[in-house]
Amino acid sequence: MDWPADESVVRVAVAPGQEVVVHELGAGHPLCCLPGLGADHTAFAPNVRSLALRHRCLVVDQVGIGASSPVTGPLTMARLADDVARVIAERTEGAADVLGVSMGGMVAQHLALRHPDRVRHLVLGCTGPGGPAAERADPAVTRQLLGGDARDPVTAYRNACRVMYSEEFQAQHPEVIDGAVEWRAHHLVRGQTFRAQWDAIRGHATGDDLPRINAPTLVLHGTHDRVMPPGNGAVLAARIPGATLEWFEGRGHLFFQEDPEATSERLGGWLGAQAPGPRGSA
Repeated sequence: MDWPADESVVRVAVAPGQEVVVHELGAGHPLCCLPGLGADHTAFAPNVRSLALRHRCLVVDQVGIGASSPVTGPLTMARLADDVARVIAERTEGAADVLGVSMGGMVAQHLALRHPDRVRHLVLGCTGPGGPAAERADPAVTRQLLGGDARDPVTAYRNACRVMYSEEFQAQHPEVIDGAVEWRAHHLVRGQTFRAQWDAIRGHATGDDLPRINAPTLVLHGTHDRVMPPGNGAVLAARIPGATLEWFEGRGHLFFQEDPEATSERLGGWLGAQAPGPRGSA
């Protein structure tokens, strides 16, 4: 993954004996970026340079990922959200715009619910409400996401890529898939971390609580997302007061990697058009 070399890397204590690594780049109002299941900061490699032109990007390697502390005990969305709240408290003047994708978008929802004072604006990409409000993926797709019949982690990740990217993108850009698989071969995710994150995803359910989110919210979703079917984005937008929904036509689960220019344009345009703070704040 082509990650900028001019980043700053800091460690933030989130609990006794537990630290997460934050990759910082750019200047401006802070934008805290949260990647998905098993992913580290490089999930945002196609986007971070353009985002850093207008924001100080704080890209979090969540606990168990990369050089962050190993997972100890079970993970919950509440715990992960509390970790991010600590990062924002330590690395900003108190609040940040928050971009969460996939599992990171689930963490972002819990962050906005548990720590509303830390979230200036909320951007939810390729994620959903979980629980009974969710539109479920085809079980065969979920099985592929989790590696299918692979007997080694590299093959498992290639299987996952077959459902995370749209079929059209895979056909047009096989080099992107090969590059992602090559990167994962040298940056394996601990099995304990993957299982703990998956358990946290299974326990995620915000459907009834979404109307309490008071941060201005943008929902981004690919129309060809098989991992997190598009109906999930529609539910988020319908239940979060005043939320804006933007579709990425023909794009898959990782729409932000398939179309980084459009992602940065839409996200930047929306953030630039927002009021200085959350609804109801000065």
